[in-house]
Order: sequence, then structure tokens, then C-alpha cells
Amino acid sequence: MTRHFAGGGLLADNDGLSNVELRFNQRLTAVTKTLADQIEDLLPQTQCTKCGYPACRPYAEAIARGEAEINQCPPGGMEGVARLARLTGRPVIPINPANGVERPRPVAYIDESLCIGCTLCIQACPVDAILGAAKQMHTILPSLCTGCDLCVAPCPVDCIAMIPRTDDPAIEPTGWAAWSQEQADAARARHDFRTERLRREKEENEARLAAKALEKMRAVTAEETNSAAELAEKERKRAIIAAAIERAKQKAATPPAPPAAPSDNEP
Repeated sequence: MTRHFAGGGLLADNDGLSNVELRFNQRLTAVTKTLADQIEDLLPQTQCTKCGYPACRPYAEAIARGEAEINQCPPGGMEGVARLARLTGRPVIPINPANGVERPRPVAYIDESLCIGCTLCIQACPVDAILGAAKQMHTILPSLCTGCDLCVAPCPVDCIAMIPRTDDPAIEPTGWAAWSQEQADAARARHDFRTERLRREKEENEARLAAKALEKMRAVTAEETNSAAELAEKERKRAIIAAAIERAKQKAATPPAPPAAPSDNEP
């Protein structure tokens, strides 16, 4: 197939888009990205919440709105601050100690002899790096762990520790020197997949509960009543079910509250 371009040039293209078109599309994609998109691309995607936001994306959006500083991401370290400074035009400033410190990137480890299979760490992991099931032993996949620390606090038996990735933590790199763009992209993909899965599961569960409530309403409505007391009881049941259905509708329609930025006084 032959493609014509302005100026009379011809480009043979038997395999799809030409190199010229590919470069144009790449530039177009870059141009159409929002500032929040570009900021998110520069974050390490550990999803650790140390910035004071529930994930990297909300933090990126807060920076873009001017509501957050560029020094709230300890996993990105000073290299991360420098990247964000170049993009936003803001000055390079030290990591805010209220958000943590730049450090070697650890990996979570579960003492499997103590694990009780409560699944709380699995629920806390933002990138699905923990394998296990209820009442069964859990284990960390080190290659997927971002070192976010979020699995440690929920563990009721303190069987999770954050350990160095090498035998000599003194020589371990920190910030972006300990992380690659490929690892960040993979962590973001896993986080986004998990978020979508949880959203879908929540919607499916709500749909099941709604269908169950409607079926219960039909059953109660079909009940025969032979006395004023029975009728009153029937209406009481209907009112309870109707109130539950209305609460579910309001909950589904209410958007989540925006996260609050951390104060300078937070530990």
C-alpha cells in the first residue's frame, strides 16, 4: 500500500502505519496528555500512600491542581522530586519528613509458620503481590512487591516484616536508583487491574443484594393477611426492606470523598 503526504512524497507501507505516522501519533499522544497524566508517569507507582493520598494517581491530580507539593513521595526520592520539578517548573525541595524518608526499597516477607490465613494483608496489598486464601498460609511474591509497607500494620499476629533486598543494605540504592520505569509501569498496571476488579466485584455484589431485596419484597407483598396485626407486621417488613433498598441506592450514588492532604504536623 502507498501513502501520499503533503509535498508529493510517497511512502511504501505494507505493514501498517509508516514510521512518520507512528512518530506523529506518539507526539499527538504526548500533547493530549493532561498535566496529571504526565505527573503520574513520573511517579514510581508503589501505591504506598505515604504522600497522603490513596494512590499515585490522586497525588498526581493534587499536584496538577496545585494542592500538593512535589516532595511528598519518599519512594521516588530526590530524583523523583527533580523529575517533577522539571515538569512543573517548581523548585527542587527536600523530601517532606512528614511523608517519610528516602530509603533502600525493601520487600515484604511473611513468616509462614506464624501466618493464620486472615487475608488482611491480601486486602491491603495494592498490587496483588500476595498469594493465599482464607485460613490458608499466605506468601509474598518478591518480584511484584513494591515495598509499600501497607501489609504490615493489618497483620494481627505480626508475621510480616520489611526486609532488605540484599545482604548488605548499606550499599542498596534508594529512590529511582532502586527502581526502574519498567517496574513502575508494571506496578501501575497491576494496581489499575486490581482497582477495576474490586470495582466490578463491588457492583456485582450490590446487584446480587438488590435482587435479593426485591425478591424478598415480592415475597412479603404476596403474604396473605387476615387481621390488622398481620397487616401491620407485613407493612413493617415492607418498610424495613424499602429502607434498605433506598440506603443501597444512596450509597451507590454517592461519590467517594476526596482524600485530605497530610498536614505538616502528621508523624
